[in-house]
Amino acid sequence: MEATIKIFIYIHAFFGGLGLITGIGSILVKKGSNPHKKLGKLFSIGMITSSLISIPIACMPNHENLFLLLIGLFTIYLVVSGNQIMTFKSKNKKHATAVDKIISGTMLLLSAAMVLYGSYGLITGNMGYLLFVFFGGFGLSLSIRDFIFYKKFSTIKNGWLANHIGKMVGALIASFTAFIVAGMGYDTLLAWILPSILGTIYIVYWRRKLTIKSLVKSS
Repeated sequence: MEATIKIFIYIHAFFGGLGLITGIGSILVKKGSNPHKKLGKLFSIGMITSSLISIPIACMPNHENLFLLLIGLFTIYLVVSGNQIMTFKSKNKKHATAVDKIISGTMLLLSAAMVLYGSYGLITGNMGYLLFVFFGGFGLSLSIRDFIFYKKFSTIKNGWLANHIGKMVGALIASFTAFIVAGMGYDTLLAWILPSILGTIYIVYWRRKLTIKSLVKSS
């Protein structure tokens, strides 16, 4: 059994490393270029595969970890939703589909469960549960923004692009966090939260940049 678990962990680490490297590369190259698209596809494959494998690992004997299980699901949502949001680029898309709503609705429920579970843990005096509240709150924010976007996407210029960048950078944040915590062994509250803070700053920067571009074009 332990040998099987090690094989799963190695495969998980390989695809996680692939996601980390290609994710960094996709940020560095020009948005929308062929290299960006190719790196983005490899990033999606790496992150989804790594996250899917992390789910059974987090359930195996002596490796049980509810938080890593939830983060794996969270990462899958970010990548799948980040790619699905690209369908709103088409002028032929007039409304959100059932697939769009299922993806966001599932994340909404999962995030709410994380916040409630984390809040219960904090009430009992265990500060380790703060991570559930932090990431659950982040997930709630993203999924609620999804439904707001679905209602107003036709009136929000480049809204799909802002959402795409936010989701994919969010998945990259998860990859960085896993590398720091699992790869480098820094299992501290700061190690878990710092990548999210830095990634959020980057997302805000791009959202403002896109807003300024839209204002300039419309003036």
